[in-house]
Amino acid sequence: MKYINLIFTIISIAFLSACSSNQLKYDAAGIFEADEVIVSSELPGKILDFKVNEGNLIQKGAAVAIIDALPISLQQEQLEASVKALSQKTQNVAPQIKLLNDQIAVQTTQLTNLQHEQDRIETLLKADAATAKQLDDINFQIESVKKQIAVTQQQIAVQINNVQTQNRAILSETNPLEKQIAQLKDKEKRSTIINPINGTILTKYAMEGEITSAGKAMYKIADLSSLILRTYISGTQLSQIKIGQNVKVFIDEGDKKYKNYTGTITMVSDKAEFTPKTIQTKDERANLVYAVKVLVKNDGYLKIGMYGEIQFK
Repeated sequence: MKYINLIFTIISIAFLSACSSNQLKYDAAGIFEADEVIVSSELPGKILDFKVNEGNLIQKGAAVAIIDALPISLQQEQLEASVKALSQKTQNVAPQIKLLNDQIAVQTTQLTNLQHEQDRIETLLKADAATAKQLDDINFQIESVKKQIAVTQQQIAVQINNVQTQNRAILSETNPLEKQIAQLKDKEKRSTIINPINGTILTKYAMEGEITSAGKAMYKIADLSSLILRTYISGTQLSQIKIGQNVKVFIDEGDKKYKNYTGTITMVSDKAEFTPKTIQTKDERANLVYAVKVLVKNDGYLKIGMYGEIQFK
């Protein structure tokens, strides 16, 4: 760390000397950076396909890698087979209900015949051709058949309720299994790694055929179409800038030449911090500085880690 700080100090002195010789007056200087995204696999497994290389420009939403999801597919098939087996254990109440309905139909026919006989006996009784006992017997038979029909109807209701209760108990086991299947389908979907942003691949950490783990970095990508110049200013300079303000940005272009860009201030820190050793400000005697981010459209010449200077006016 001591050597790195020494190198940055030497670079800072070199920039100060260059700026003095070129008569370039700047308000702050800093280093270009980008919002980098490290992409990793959400699943462990063998990398079946991963053909991107460093420097490739990849679009957002592009499938960049495939992780072996065969174990997940096998688990899913096993659970689907279990759900199918549960459905086969359920009972169909229809045949039993049909049998009881046929029984009611027979009993209803018996009841109709007995009622006709009841009418005949009542007619005979009025003509003194039948006895009261015959009428009582037929009435008793009619009441018996009616009770039999009522009992059979109750049997139908009980049978339906029992079968539905048994089926619900069996099918209640399918809900947790279906949830597990849904989770496995989601995992299987995540076996395809989707690029999250438009950008250029900066570093590739894995190769096709390797075994990766969940959360292990596979590549680093950043959108280089615009870079951020992070710099620090003193408290006396705060009144000169605001968010959204356009500023001039300069980078070296050969000996005693500068290439200039237009940048936009996108962030001004609301808290002061101690001056980083590698950062130059207009007032180097300041102990506390504020971080500032300037967004600069990249024409291809700006690189991450490159130094740049800023003029507020």
